[in-house]
Amino acid sequence: MAVNPADSPIFGTLYGAETMRAVFDERALLQRMLDAEAALARVEARLGLIPEAAAAAITSVARVEALDLSGLPASTRNVGYPVVGLVAALSRAAGAEAGRWTHWGATTQDILDTAVALQVKAGLALLRSDLLHLIAALAEQAQAHRATVMAGRTHLQHALPITFGLKCAVWLAPLIAHVERLDQLRPRVELVELGGAAGTLASLGGEGLAVMAGLAEELALGVPPLPWHVRREGLAEAVSFLGLLCGSLGKFATDIILLAQTELAEVAEPHAPGRGSSSTMPQKRNPIAAEYVLAAMRAVQALVPLMQGAMAQDFERATGPWQAEPLALPQAFVLTHGAVRHALFIAEGMVVDPARMRENLDATGGMIVAEAVMMGLAPLLGRDAAHHAVQAACDRAREEKIPLAKALATFPEITARLDATALEKLTDPANYLGSTADFIDRVLTAARALGTSSASPP
Repeated sequence: MAVNPADSPIFGTLYGAETMRAVFDERALLQRMLDAEAALARVEARLGLIPEAAAAAITSVARVEALDLSGLPASTRNVGYPVVGLVAALSRAAGAEAGRWTHWGATTQDILDTAVALQVKAGLALLRSDLLHLIAALAEQAQAHRATVMAGRTHLQHALPITFGLKCAVWLAPLIAHVERLDQLRPRVELVELGGAAGTLASLGGEGLAVMAGLAEELALGVPPLPWHVRREGLAEAVSFLGLLCGSLGKFATDIILLAQTELAEVAEPHAPGRGSSSTMPQKRNPIAAEYVLAAMRAVQALVPLMQGAMAQDFERATGPWQAEPLALPQAFVLTHGAVRHALFIAEGMVVDPARMRENLDATGGMIVAEAVMMGLAPLLGRDAAHHAVQAACDRAREEKIPLAKALATFPEITARLDATALEKLTDPANYLGSTADFIDRVLTAARALGTSSASPP
């Protein structure tokens, strides 16, 4: 059984998905290391540094299932890294003659870092794909509910009318920016690593740069300006990005949880029999997906300092910070992807109750549009006088428990300037949405630019 719940066959279903675990699990790391070793051999053979027959033999057996790795745990415990034991197993499988040429000119960290770069590349691609699906789902909700009026809330209290479509656009906008961040990040982190013992590639003579470039081409990675053995900002940036993405997903999840409260009941997660149920309270439909988004957010953001702290590496090879990275990076990717998948589940099937939104909107008897009345009166009375008059009407509406429109009608200074038709218009929440539609359209346009949404402004 796994120690970390995110890797558990039971709890893991709540924290992540097998698709991302398959990118970062131990077997995948070992295979990426073998991919790097085989690619290195092929490049060096083309450059005449090792025999072509040796490269072919190494490539033919560079698969986890082709090697005897029974001694790898003991070797890793003894050496401190799995590369030595893995290379020994690869050399044995390739045969005595070819095995002499494995790992030629490379060092342990070259292979491990290159393997991690390959994992990060696959992980970011998977995240990007599911993030686009989430963007498309929220864009559809924003379009469908662009005119669904509801209460906007500040400090958890009614503020002004908004639409649920605008709320969806607010959830959506940072996700679009995160795709842009992801695309900008990838060239800085998807880089081959090859520096040899101390980052000089001295063991390859004058062919060091050619081998580095060839290895990058073989593995479809970028070429760094120099080896990044002790330059860890790329990986730190990748996990920092995951923390930002989880933060935006956490905002979405927090709103869903609050909107699903019994007292609000405006939006709910998709429901299936038994989902979110309680062992003692049959009526419960708990917001499970949103809760696990928040759990992932807190965990990933806690891992960001670990990765950033690992940037302080000593001299040409670190004594500890590098070894801390594997504790954070795989879990950050798994948890972030799990959060995206939970958010997608909510976005695609959320249950929206416009009638309940209207009921809550009307709960204050129209006081949510007090600003609209004030702004309507301001040109006639002056802003301060209008503010005081409407505030007095709101106080009366509260004290007498009457609608704001009725309270307004009891103030002669108001009725002398605004007739019943004007007051009715000013107190209709649907007439006080400002630039809501334009803001939604801007976000939907940005979503369409990513090729994710068919929703279009009317």
